[in-house]
Amino acid sequence: MNPFLTIALVACLMTAFMSFTSIISGDDSEVKFEETTHQFNQIPQGTPVTTKFKFTNNAAKPLILKNVKASCGCTTPDYPKTPIMSGEMGEITVTYNAASMGKFKKSITVSTNIEETPIVLFIEGDVVAK
Repeated sequence: MNPFLTIALVACLMTAFMSFTSIISGDDSEVKFEETTHQFNQIPQGTPVTTKFKFTNNAAKPLILKNVKASCGCTTPDYPKTPIMSGEMGEITVTYNAASMGKFKKSITVSTNIEETPIVLFIEGDVVAK
């Protein structure tokens, strides 16, 4: 095999591997959340609880949260409706109504103008009797 072809092939494979590794680790995300899962632990039944998912726009352009949708009506997200400029922080506030007893895991799907794949956030906990 031609040595130049071998070098070119190795360089291409290394580039592909490095790109794949950054995709797997999430290092290439332009919207960085401080946490993507929040654990409420035990919650007294009928006592709503709230958390904030803080994020930073690491993209070179303004971030627009196009849609933020909870997996059920028991969870209510509130999010910025105005663009988040490059380098700025924002937050999504999520409230869970804690009406039903038992363990829960709810998702909040975030669609943006920057990330092709929606970002999924989770809240978890266990609703117990008062």
